[in-house]
Amino acid sequence: MDRRQQKTRAAIFQAFNRLLEKKHFNSITVQEILDEANIGRSTFYSHFETKDALLKEMCTDIFDHIFSHELHSETSHDFSSSDHGLKEKITHLLYHLKDNKGNVLGILSGESGELFMRYFKEYLSEMFGQYPESIRSDVPKAFALNHLVGSLAEAVKWWINTKMKMKPEELADDYLKLVGYSS
Repeated sequence: MDRRQQKTRAAIFQAFNRLLEKKHFNSITVQEILDEANIGRSTFYSHFETKDALLKEMCTDIFDHIFSHELHSETSHDFSSSDHGLKEKITHLLYHLKDNKGNVLGILSGESGELFMRYFKEYLSEMFGQYPESIRSDVPKAFALNHLVGSLAEAVKWWINTKMKMKPEELADDYLKLVGYSS
């Protein structure tokens, strides 16, 4: 993607996020996104098929790099040389959510929150799947995975509602204690 396309994509993301802060997802029209981003309809559709696809891409941008094998130091945290255990992965995820707090809060408001949580849970399932030792073997795997994903998603919602007062390391540690995970 060239620089011009990246700039347009960023403008669309920012416009969409500003609208999400003011309105419910279902009441936002593509025309409003176009007006807010100051772009044409064909430009929008050259990047995204629908506003659902736009939301999914925003979620992808927020989470994809966490699952990358090549991590780089970021402004608020550095997991580039970490051993990438489950605790580090959850902590990294929490830092990234905190760094993207504006986008996440906009997305979580209204109906888009449900869609965001569905995408978020898909990423969490993938994450826990990378750490089979995190999934108890004395209960059905699907049941255990559902519990881990659901409880972490709810812990994250709680953390966001408490204005992220706990440090990401503390939340990751407390969550893993609650689910009985020991590395």
